[in-house]
Amino acid sequence: MVSWNNLDTLSSYKELADVKPACLTEVMSGDNGAERVKNYSVPMAAGLSYNYASKQVNENVLAALEKLADEAQLADKFKALYNGEVVNTGEKRLVLHHMTRGQLGDAVEADGVDKRTFYKTQQERIAEFANKVHNGEITNAAGEKFTTVVQIGIGGSDLGPRAMYIALENWAKKNNAFKMEAKFISNVDPDDAAAVLASTDVAHSIFVLVSKSGTTLETLTNESFVKDALKKAGLDPSKHMIAVTSETSPLAKSDDYLDAFFMDDYIGGRFSSTSSVGGAVLSLAFGPEVFAEFLDGAAEEDKLSANPDMRKNPEMLDALIGVYERNVLGYPCTAVLPYSQALSRFPAHLQQLDMESNGKSVNRFGEPVTYPTGPVIFGEPGTNGQHSFYQLLHQGTDIVPLQFIGFKNNQLETDVTIQDSTSQQKLCANVAAQIVAFACGKSDENLNKNFKGGRPSSIIIGDKLTPKTLGALLAHFENKIMFQGFVWNINSFDQEGVQLGKVLAKKVLAHDTDGALKVYSDLLNI
Repeated sequence: MVSWNNLDTLSSYKELADVKPACLTEVMSGDNGAERVKNYSVPMAAGLSYNYASKQVNENVLAALEKLADEAQLADKFKALYNGEVVNTGEKRLVLHHMTRGQLGDAVEADGVDKRTFYKTQQERIAEFANKVHNGEITNAAGEKFTTVVQIGIGGSDLGPRAMYIALENWAKKNNAFKMEAKFISNVDPDDAAAVLASTDVAHSIFVLVSKSGTTLETLTNESFVKDALKKAGLDPSKHMIAVTSETSPLAKSDDYLDAFFMDDYIGGRFSSTSSVGGAVLSLAFGPEVFAEFLDGAAEEDKLSANPDMRKNPEMLDALIGVYERNVLGYPCTAVLPYSQALSRFPAHLQQLDMESNGKSVNRFGEPVTYPTGPVIFGEPGTNGQHSFYQLLHQGTDIVPLQFIGFKNNQLETDVTIQDSTSQQKLCANVAAQIVAFACGKSDENLNKNFKGGRPSSIIIGDKLTPKTLGALLAHFENKIMFQGFVWNINSFDQEGVQLGKVLAKKVLAHDTDGALKVYSDLLNI
């Protein structure tokens, strides 16, 4: 039986606050640093590893974090989640995104069906549909193959699938798995849809409308934009569109779509990349086999997350170190820094995943908490970031923990040697140098050139970014965020904070405004 308690009521948290952090300028220098880098590493799925040598932890801190993991019952809470307990207390719902990629525990029944069977059935239906599109069984009205897929969605229906598509696009082209180009329309700003459509051959495009309720204002507005473009081209929209929605939405049985694939209320948008939301566009773009590899990587990482031993559980360890940095060391932000251009939109996805999940100031029972919760997440691929905001990271007044991601090899396996090293070697040299520079710093009498060091980081290292490693990487962060929510005793699976703006926007559009809202509406000529 698990119990849900605020972080500041746990005796292990009080012990943790009294433990002295590691001094990075000492432990990461010379032979000490070399040994530490070798020892402070945990294997992940798909050949990845999580290295935390450059975090401000030592054996005393790690022992205190283990006590916190046990007292907060992190392993038991994850088990309760994947066995189908109502962990989303705000909306009184199960949390089942893990089940889209495997069965970690007991069978879970909801809505009168076995949920693992439900998710597998949707994946199989999507695979069958995608194969028919690829082999020309499903075509446009002229009998010609579709060459482009365009996803219409917002938030989790866009950020995750878009980031995953970009991450695998070049890999797929190199490995003869590229079936169709994918594009995305998300912003209600008409310039977004107009720009995508202007560069798209709509006659050979299939559009994926993603809306769980079938009533999402921005998505339905963009659907109308797309339908207008199809009609102006003399095309029947119903022959070019599919829906990803719930079985009870108005889209589910509509003749306006070639087919409909289903999701449910037990998977939040930001956790939906491994559901039909990501499955439809990624299966069409790369083929169902590639999407299946992506799911396999996530499933393998989920199994590691179920390990009760913190030191063998990379997600739990990463989460607890993050709690230590946020609540004991007082760092308000975390930067995600992938040294891979393919992961250029991955930080944007993690912004939503983390900040929409753990940006809460009340606990699971609706009571205010008196300690910090989720950090601000931001990031950009290296080495571009080095020439942008790294100045603040190295010499600014705030310490920002860093999460690097790096791969030994590039996806396209093409490179050039200049000054006795390849581009990939230069990329990897930069990330290695940054880790040590942040940790150890450099003394200089000229304070403008002085680097204090002591700036913590971790790195996830892999051989190459593939569908399987991408799935493992995604599951790592999903589960890390979940564990942190458990520690903070908050509900990571609702997002009430996005609702108020939607309500007020509807009032503006109905011209039901007064006060400042009316003045702003007038200024914007609404």
